[in-house]
Amino acid sequence: MLNGLNSVVLATIPSPDRGVWYLGPLPLRAYALCIIAGIIIAIWWGERRWAERGGIKGEVTDIAVWAVPFGLVGGRLYHVITDHQKYFGPGKNPLAALEIWNGGLGIWGAIALGAVGAWIGCRRKGIPLPAMADALAPGIVVAQAVGRLGNYFNQELFGGDTTLPWGLEIYRRVTPDGREDMLAGVAIDHTPIQVVHPTFLYELLWNLGVAALIVWADRRFRLGHGRVFALYVAGYTAGRFWIELMRTDEATLVFGQRVNVWVSVLVFLGAVAYFVIARSRGPREDVAALRGTGEPAAVDDGTEAADTAAPAAEPVEVAADKDKSNSQAESVKPE
Repeated sequence: MLNGLNSVVLATIPSPDRGVWYLGPLPLRAYALCIIAGIIIAIWWGERRWAERGGIKGEVTDIAVWAVPFGLVGGRLYHVITDHQKYFGPGKNPLAALEIWNGGLGIWGAIALGAVGAWIGCRRKGIPLPAMADALAPGIVVAQAVGRLGNYFNQELFGGDTTLPWGLEIYRRVTPDGREDMLAGVAIDHTPIQVVHPTFLYELLWNLGVAALIVWADRRFRLGHGRVFALYVAGYTAGRFWIELMRTDEATLVFGQRVNVWVSVLVFLGAVAYFVIARSRGPREDVAALRGTGEPAAVDDGTEAADTAAPAAEPVEVAADKDKSNSQAESVKPE
């Protein structure tokens, strides 16, 4: 009885046996599917929140047309720059830097360049970017949580060895020709070669908590002027800091620490500073007023109607005066 209880308590989390399935010659990659699912969730939730703030339904999708491609490029660029040793140097294949389907997106680059794309889209439609960012923030962090499931399928971005009951089992994966490949291979033997901290799961749960926090804060304090987005960034980076310290995968080091640890600190400080400074901008902005559509439509219509009617009435009055003058002139005219 005791042995059975111990086996339940000390159970570990099994990894998937693969991260890629094939539909004929077409590979279906779990990592890509998770990214796509996260984008869909972010757009769907963003549309709802934007409409609640006075925006027009469909505008978030229009902005996403710009933000998503920019974000993907930015995320990949950040990954390649900070992990350049994986793609450049003796024995490396620089073209592998383009193989985004094999994983490798840096959230910092995705947010930075994605914001540039969103700014372009907002400029084209006359939408204030800070208000749009506030509407999108919860959906973005939930999308990040969904994206972390892709790391689970890829057996990547985990921490050190652990004996905790939620330790993650890592399997050896091989290709059909017997070559070891942790991304494209399949686990034939489900005997774990390691049991590690599932840091992807820690970040997933943390991100969901951040989403709940910023939704609550937004409703409680009616945050505006980009403060919801700033709170999201601060909350995310606070978690990323300690989670990054647990990871054991290869990374570029700066002063003995992983580069993303330093980036987390700097971005956190910037987000907190913006959150405090933006408070001076006053209460939440009126999206309709910022777009120049805050005046009631009835006023505009009435004014236009009056302006249109005036010219039509004026000739009638002038004509009447002229008739009166003419009749008087005719009465005094000599016979």
